[in-house]
Amino acid sequence: VSQVPVAEGKSVQQTVELLARRLEALGADKQGTFGVDCETYHTAAALGTQGQTGKLMYIMHNSEYPLSCFALFENGPCLVADANFDTLMVKLKGFFQNAKANKIESRGTRYQYCDFLVKLGTVTMGPSARGISVEVEYCPCVIANDCWNLLMEFMQSFMGSHTPGIPSVFGSKHDSAYGPGDTMVQYMELFNKIRKQQQVPVAGIR
Repeated sequence: VSQVPVAEGKSVQQTVELLARRLEALGADKQGTFGVDCETYHTAAALGTQGQTGKLMYIMHNSEYPLSCFALFENGPCLVADANFDTLMVKLKGFFQNAKANKIESRGTRYQYCDFLVKLGTVTMGPSARGISVEVEYCPCVIANDCWNLLMEFMQSFMGSHTPGIPSVFGSKHDSAYGPGDTMVQYMELFNKIRKQQQVPVAGIR
C-alpha cells in the first residue's frame, strides 16, 4: 500500500484517472469497487495520568473482509475481530473516545491484471480529497519477501518513479505468511502520513 503524489498541474481525480488509464492500457480489467475506512479513538482523559499523552487506537474496515473489523494501536498489535466490534466500542466510551473529525477513508476501483490485484483509491477526510492510495497484491504468493521484486517490476510499469520502497511491515515478517492485518497496518501508516501533511505547523507555538 503506498501513496502516489498528485501529478503537477492536475487534481487528485485527474491523477487517479491517469493511473487508471495506464492500468487499462496494460490490459487490467475493472473488478468492482473497494473501500477502506479508519476512525480514531483516544484513551479517555480521565484515565490518562498527568503529563502522559493518551494512546490512539484505530478502528478500521476493509470491503475485502466485510465480516471483519480491525483494531490497531500505533506501533502495537493488530486485533482482527468480527464486524460488530463497533458496537462494543460504544460500550467502551468511558475508556476510548471517538475523535469524530478524524475519520479518513480510501475508496476507488479494483483492477485485476493476470495474478495481480490493484486497488486505486482516493483518500478523503470529510468532504475533501486528500491524496491517492495504491494497493497492489500478487495473489498466488503469501510470503511477502518472495514476491517483492516481482511486485516492484509490475508497479514500475504504471507508477514509474513513484514506485514505493519495501514496506516496513515486511521487515518484521521475513519468511512468515502475510495476512490482512499487514495490509491494514500499511493503510494506517498511509492515513497517518496524509493527516500529518494536512497539519500546517503554527510558527512559534510549541
